[in-house]
Amino acid sequence: MNHVAFIWNIAESLRGPFKPSEYGSVVLPFTVLRRLDAVLADTKPAVLEAAKGIGSLPEMLQAIKLQEASGHQFYNTSPFDFAKLVADPADLRANLSAYLAGFSPNVRDIFERFEFDKTLNKLAEKNKLFAVTEKFAQADFHPRTVSNIQMGLVFEELIRFANEKSNETAGDHYTPREVIKLMVELLFALDDDALSKSGVVRSIYDPTAGTGGMLSVADEYLRTLNPGIQLSLYGQDYNDASYAICKADMVIKGQDVDNIALGDTLTEDHFDDKKFDYGLSNPPFGVDWKDQRTYVDDEHTKLGFNGRFGPGTPAVSDGAMLFLLHLVSKMRKPEDGGSRMAIVLNGSPLFSGGAGGGESNIRKWLLDNDLVEAIIGLPKDMFYNTGISTYIWVLTNRKTDDRKGRVQLIDGREMFTKLRKGLGSKRNELSPQNIETIVGLYAGFEDGEHSKIFRNEDFLYRTITVERPLKLNWHATPARIDTVFEAKAIQKLNETDAAALRATLERLGVGTVWKNRSEFHKALKDAAKAEGLTLPAPLLKTVTTELGEQDDTADTCTDAKGNPEADASLRDTENVPWGDDVDAYVAREVLPYAPDAWIDHSKTKEGAEIPFTRHFYKYTPPRPLEEIDRDLEAVMDRLRAMLIEVER
Repeated sequence: MNHVAFIWNIAESLRGPFKPSEYGSVVLPFTVLRRLDAVLADTKPAVLEAAKGIGSLPEMLQAIKLQEASGHQFYNTSPFDFAKLVADPADLRANLSAYLAGFSPNVRDIFERFEFDKTLNKLAEKNKLFAVTEKFAQADFHPRTVSNIQMGLVFEELIRFANEKSNETAGDHYTPREVIKLMVELLFALDDDALSKSGVVRSIYDPTAGTGGMLSVADEYLRTLNPGIQLSLYGQDYNDASYAICKADMVIKGQDVDNIALGDTLTEDHFDDKKFDYGLSNPPFGVDWKDQRTYVDDEHTKLGFNGRFGPGTPAVSDGAMLFLLHLVSKMRKPEDGGSRMAIVLNGSPLFSGGAGGGESNIRKWLLDNDLVEAIIGLPKDMFYNTGISTYIWVLTNRKTDDRKGRVQLIDGREMFTKLRKGLGSKRNELSPQNIETIVGLYAGFEDGEHSKIFRNEDFLYRTITVERPLKLNWHATPARIDTVFEAKAIQKLNETDAAALRATLERLGVGTVWKNRSEFHKALKDAAKAEGLTLPAPLLKTVTTELGEQDDTADTCTDAKGNPEADASLRDTENVPWGDDVDAYVAREVLPYAPDAWIDHSKTKEGAEIPFTRHFYKYTPPRPLEEIDRDLEAVMDRLRAMLIEVER
């Protein structure tokens, strides 16, 4: 029996009362319901018997007794099953409600998040409820007939069909399967030998699980590699519908029903006490985190490196790097076996933010701790809701000896196959051969055209502040005096003092230009004294600032200790490669062009950026002028011929 075709035929029978985009809201929860009905069938009598004598027990003990009776981590205490439901068409709607209410809370939650009650009401209203229920009752989903793995594949296909029929942008909750496949193969490429051994126990986590696609592909890959592997899948998502689908998928696969959580990962980490062997994530691109800012900033400030966000926080306009840090926080300690994580990010986390900024600090911390193993550039137009450039970061705290202190960049931007028909923004896909090529480059770990190996420190730099001396002249021209009186501090003077100040400045005369601040101050104080005006320090500073203008021929202004003052308008910064001596760099790159410059070492900041595209840039020489001239002449010939035709 082709279960996918059978179920989707049921969906197609809804055409009319239901839009194609609504099919998933019917067949997905019904598929879950029918599967659970079949899974619990053998122990149903035992559960009903156990339910009779536990009313006086605490709720927790009741759940334990019922789980023991069912043989699973969930149960149903309702006397109904699909056979009894379809046997009473008149009371079907009420009986379905009673049946759903009989499930344990951890499963009942799935149907609540699906908003299944609304769907059942609409089916009843459109006289479709009995027909759908009866058809699902005909499906044999018993584990003896359909294994957990087979049922998982059926459900994945249904999810894919539902996404394709949805009017919403599929990329909002669906990562292209071939991208997931690439991420999964990268994640396990260096561990295949270890994973194929008997008795292997592993855990995989996705903090932005969506509908569970990444977990499902990882599960499928590992079980193909090692059918006997003991695999635990964990995930969390904040979207109710996606969470319901993911949790349902895990239940169908026989996974622990409580391993899928609902909530915002950044503010509600439901697995804060757990570490995982592997992690996968496709967080939202370019989505701000202002709603989570108070919580994230609080954790960053109070917990520091004991929390998830110790290295820093990115600009509030894009929270993707917060998910990266969250994934890293889920790594096992190296002495416990370590972890490997893969996350899809846009280009911004590679380079955004200057030295000392949140993004740069995060990159530097990752490199300092040797956690970045590889970054793979993907083709554009790979995702359903965006055509931007994307990159897979592979992170680990258990690098092999040859990879320690190294980062591998892989250029897969031109490795794609064109889709015959675009799906939203998705116009390209990765073929099996493309995936094999990229994974081969990663596993091979060699320098070449599409793979480059760098030391961690190659991406580090220091931003130095280059200062130039402040050189001013003071000239009491009418225009400059008017500028003085536009200052807020001067406008606060009473009329008498303001008049005395103007007279003081005019007394200085327009013919004299001072190029030394001390000499100007003496002349200014003498003029003020002649006008009977006292110049307190703040007023003296304001007049000096407003009346002065830059003059490279003037004397250098100095502070009270005789040190030269810096001209803020001439201040500049330079990025010095990590391996360069700062003084040698300044002597070579700065002083030949600005001999009076100096470095304010107190302002030096350390930073990190990964200029991916620069390292794979290929220079294309311009076309020869002769060739361009020939093309232009050919175009002009065609235009002249067209004009002659028009004139005729």
